Amino acid sequence: MMAAIAALSIAATRAVIAAVSGATMSAPEALKLLLDGNERFVAGKLEHPNQTPERRAEVAKGQHPFASVLACSDSRTPPELIFDRGLGDIFTVRVAGNVADKVVIESLDYSVKHLGVRLVMVLGHRRCGAVIAAVAGHEEEGDVGPMLSELRPAVAASKGMAGDPVENAVRENVELVMKNLATSEELSAMVKSGELKIVGGIYDLDTGSIEMLKD
Repeated sequence: MMAAIAALSIAATRAVIAAVSGATMSAPEALKLLLDGNERFVAGKLEHPNQTPERRAEVAKGQHPFASVLACSDSRTPPELIFDRGLGDIFTVRVAGNVADKVVIESLDYSVKHLGVRLVMVLGHRRCGAVIAAVAGHEEEGDVGPMLSELRPAVAASKGMAGDPVENAVRENVELVMKNLATSEELSAMVKSGELKIVGGIYDLDTGSIEMLKD
């Protein structure tokens, strides 16, 4: 009798783990889910998936996000909203200017190595305040030195380009962050093997749409 109860308990535990973790989603599948959600957001046809009490109870047992998004801290760019997703779907890292310092890289590495994420999106946005400050060269007392120093390479790379200097720097910053992640000690091996895909996008504050950058 006790053996039968123990067997049932083990089976129930395995079932819970399987339900929560599931199989690792491929990068193309994950990107499609994100972009499909953004299309719904732009069109105002939100589905609000995985936002029920049942989902809350499910992911309380463990998380298995299908994608990671490195986004800016700007209050107008929350990934869960602009991709129309819910609890446990996206492993989100947000920092002003969507820069990738050591803590950010290690956070993303956790999502990849321990949670099974196979897609990382670096998401910049137009008229980013941090980038505006970096382009203007703000270094007055009270400014956030480390943040601006992280953005200086993008400003330098975009200097002299035709067009709006802030827009150019936003784009260059996303591309440089993608490169930094792809060549980092933590993630480079999986990127080279094809196990991990790193993509970049620019969010439009006015339309809500995302322009994907070419690899």
